[in-house]
Amino acid sequence: MSADLAPAAAGTAGSVDAQAELRERYRRGGLLGRLTPGTSPAVVVVDLQFGFTEPQYGPGCDLDAVVESTNELLAAAREAGVPIVFTTIAFPVDGDGIGGTWLQKMPAMKELREGTRPVEIDSRLGMRDGEHLVVKQTASAFAHTGLAEKLRDLGVDSVIITGATTSGCVRATAVDACAADFPAFVVRECVGDREAAPHDASLLDIDAKYGDVIDVQEAIRMVRSVG
Repeated sequence: MSADLAPAAAGTAGSVDAQAELRERYRRGGLLGRLTPGTSPAVVVVDLQFGFTEPQYGPGCDLDAVVESTNELLAAAREAGVPIVFTTIAFPVDGDGIGGTWLQKMPAMKELREGTRPVEIDSRLGMRDGEHLVVKQTASAFAHTGLAEKLRDLGVDSVIITGATTSGCVRATAVDACAADFPAFVVRECVGDREAAPHDASLLDIDAKYGDVIDVQEAIRMVRSVG
């Protein structure tokens, strides 16, 4: 993974008309249903750790705009008392944990070792005492982490997803949220990727089959409705 790849925080692949035609074909085929927001959401911030938000690290790219938009949402969530869950990828210092196969595909992530700076949540997000941290070694925030049980214990009935990368851990988390029966709402301005094409394709795929893709103002309205 080259650190000089540009992030993709906004859609660029394909014309607006082509996207509209594709979405219409999906609708005729029975995709693109809409979810009902829950009354007790949580915000899940996927892997906005230094290893992803700073380009000097192998998995990283420039996600400044994603961090900024996520902070806007987090401020509203904190004011409303909505639970916030951060995730970070961290592999053991002396091994690969359960991530050996993944590290073969993405050797850049070997930098993400327990106790090192790349696994720390980006300090710009201001993670607070009482906010939850899930450490993972797979793409999905739900796989092998107990996240579904934690959310149910907190009384959560839906998840608002931000983070990185759109085509990787964000998409995997949205897919597994659906599998765990949590309606998932992925915030367009609050997710990013290394390149535009996988970012755009993943947002379309999520919106068609697994969760709703919404803008940050809609996400803020959702959390404020709780408060």
